[in-house]
This record gives sequence, structure tokens and C-alpha cells, in this order.
Amino acid sequence: MSINGHAHTDLYRERISRDTEGGETTPLLGNESVQIRATGASFTSSVFNLMNAIMGSGILGLAYAMASTGIVGFSILLVLVSSLAAYSIHLLLKLCDQTGINSYEDLGGKALGKPGKVLVGIAILVQNIGAMSSYLFILKSELPAAINSFLSPEDTGNAWYDNGRLLLILVTVCIVLPLSISPKIGFLGYTSGLAFLFMLYFAVVVVVKKWSIPCPLPHNVTTLSGTFKISNFSESECTPKLFVISIKSAYAIPTMAFSFLCHTAILPIYCELERPTKARMQKVSNISIGLSFLLYFISALFGYLTFYNHVDSELLLGYDAYLPRDIMVMTVRLAILLAVLLTVPLIHFPARKAVILLLYGGRRFSWLIHIISTLTILSVVLILAIFVPDISNVFGVVGSTMSSCLLFVFPGIFYLKISGQPLRSVDSTGAILLVVFGLIMGVMSLCVIIVTWVKSS
Repeated sequence: MSINGHAHTDLYRERISRDTEGGETTPLLGNESVQIRATGASFTSSVFNLMNAIMGSGILGLAYAMASTGIVGFSILLVLVSSLAAYSIHLLLKLCDQTGINSYEDLGGKALGKPGKVLVGIAILVQNIGAMSSYLFILKSELPAAINSFLSPEDTGNAWYDNGRLLLILVTVCIVLPLSISPKIGFLGYTSGLAFLFMLYFAVVVVVKKWSIPCPLPHNVTTLSGTFKISNFSESECTPKLFVISIKSAYAIPTMAFSFLCHTAILPIYCELERPTKARMQKVSNISIGLSFLLYFISALFGYLTFYNHVDSELLLGYDAYLPRDIMVMTVRLAILLAVLLTVPLIHFPARKAVILLLYGGRRFSWLIHIISTLTILSVVLILAIFVPDISNVFGVVGSTMSSCLLFVFPGIFYLKISGQPLRSVDSTGAILLVVFGLIMGVMSLCVIIVTWVKSS
């Protein structure tokens, strides 16, 4: 069964949109042989939405990952991860085309029964709440400093914008909530396009600033215009390494493995895509992953070639140290924070959909349920971001394991259970490899987090 009724049909009849269309519980398929759809999200809007789901604050850590694996090692891993992510999306879309199911949770139910549906729903909810909490925690920590960087030192003090919690509440109520309240994810294409421009600006700044910081790196830097005092590092410090194998490599691999996690948003975007064929959505995902790959690689490469082995785990901290009042660095920090802020509503959509599907099943769309679910999820996320001292520790173990399942394990298992293809077929073999790779990534991530906890304690 095709997602548009018949594979050869690419024309769609229009009818007056009911209040249930586009909601979280709206079936993707109608009973008619031709898909019934009012206006859907454009191809470009869908690309921006998926890119926004892929890219987040994790782009700041990829230069550190390159320093930990080497340029060639990083390139191989990034190609591997992006290819596996695209392939797992291919399997999900193929299952949607075969079954007519339009949600990740219902695919879990089709493959594993009621426990599978509940398991997937919980995984999506936990992973997305953890991601939203982490993003808001970053805003709470970094936004006051970003604002103060544009002000003169005598203007800083006990102003209201120095209070990270107050700023977080304001941006959540004034920006995140209005963007999250829409029942259609296609609406966020405009903000996702803006977030992509911010990420593009970040990559441009990283490239430009490669020639603003000398190598070997200076120390005792006091002013931007002052003379750099070069440390006693050898010239080998300025030689890029092609391959690196160390304990830091184990820390870097999970970061890269989850840098293309967008699977909780892929099916909602598919549902609202204008003329939603599998080939059309696969093109959306390929373009989104390709552009994300390009921005990831450029920012990681030039970030690494700027700081080499001394690159910070959060790339912008290095620029703050050596270019403390540089206007491009200050604006790009604010741009990244805004991009992170605009990602939160997009991540919120699959979390809300998971809650509504788990609690209310196939009930018709209700604004009351929709608003209550939105407010409840955002309240939980806001409370966690405000009161939990280190949100990464709270969601580290659960988030990494859930991400591995959503990205690799679940798509592989669902395909093996639902497709009916022989195990020796190409896609079945690929599904098995996805499951194995996902389990390895999950175990590796768990070990990395445990080692980090032990070292910090």
C-alpha cells in the first residue's frame, strides 16, 4: 500500500480542510484511492524543517571530535554515520509506503504490538524532553553572557538581563510557546530557514577566523589589537593529524553518531509534505543530510585547523579566549543561541504527538487536549532547565541509549519484523547492520558517560 494510495498517482484532489486535518491523530491515508490533502508544506520548507531537526548545538563539538579522530578518521566516520542515517530513514519511509502508517509509534505497534508502540512513544518523549531541556539550559547559561558581550563593562551589573532564569522564562513564553502551539509542523519551515542561516553564518565565521589566530597558539592575550605572545609549543603542534586513536576517540564517536538524529521528526514532516511520495520525501532527507554534512564538515575542519590539538569541546570558547571582543564572534554566539532556541519548537512537535498518541490513541483532534499537552511538556522542560544543575548528567544515560535506538536499532528491527523480506535480501542485511551498529553505539555511549562520571567524582 502506497502512502499516496497508488504508487503511480501523483495528483491530489483538494477538499475543504476539516478541523482535524494536520493534527497529531490525523491518519496519513484516506480510504480513497487518491490521497486527499489540502495545502501541504512545500519541499523547501520540509528541507529546512528536517535540517533544523538534524542540526543543533552539537555542531559546536565536532571540531573537538575531529581533533580526537584525525581529519581522515573524522571524514570516514561522518560519511558512515550520515549514510547509515539516510539508510535508516529509507527503511522507515519504505515501511510507511508499505503499511500506510504515518507515525513512528504506530510502526512500533505494527512490529511489536502494544509494548512496541509504548516503548517507541516513551523513547521519543524522553529523548526529546532531554534535548529540549539541554537546549534551554544552554540558553539559560549563555544568553546573559551573549547580551553582556555587546555592552560596555560599566553597563553590566545586576540588570534584569543578567538573570538567566528570567530570560529563559521570557523567551519560552514569548517565542517557544507561540511557535509550539501550532498543530502543523510545516508552519515552522520559516523559523527553520532562519535557523539554517544562523548555522551557515557560524560556518562562515569559523572559516574566516582561521586566519585571525596564529599557530602556535598565543598565551597571555589581553587585547584583540595587542601583540600575541607565542608559547613554547613546537611546530608539530601546527601539523594536522590524519588519524588519531586514543581514549578521546571513544568520547568523540557517540557525538558524531547522534549528529544526524532526526528520526522523530521525519514522519511528521512526511505527513505534511505537499504531494507526499516516498521518492519525494527521500529527496528531502537526502538534501537535508547532505547540507548538514557540508556544514558539519566545514565548521569541524576549519575549527580544528585553527586550534589543532587545543580545540575546546565547545568550539566558541576558544574564540572567546583569543578574540574576546571580536564582533563576528559575539554575533555568531548570539546566532547559535537563536538557532538553538528555534529548534526547540520543532523538537517539541514529535514529543507532543507521542503523548497524544499514547494517551488518546485515534481520538479526533481536540484543541483542548492539544493546548494542555503543549503547556504540560513545555512546563516540565522549563522546570528541568531552571532547577536541574547539570542537565547533561540527568539525561546522559537515558538520552544516549534512546537516541541509539531511535536512530539505528528501531528502524532495523521494524523493517525485519514488518517487511516480510528474506534475511538475505539487501535491505534486510542492511537492517541487521543498523541494529548491530546501534547496539555498539549505545553501549559505547553508556561507557563514555560512566567513565566521565567516575572521573568527575
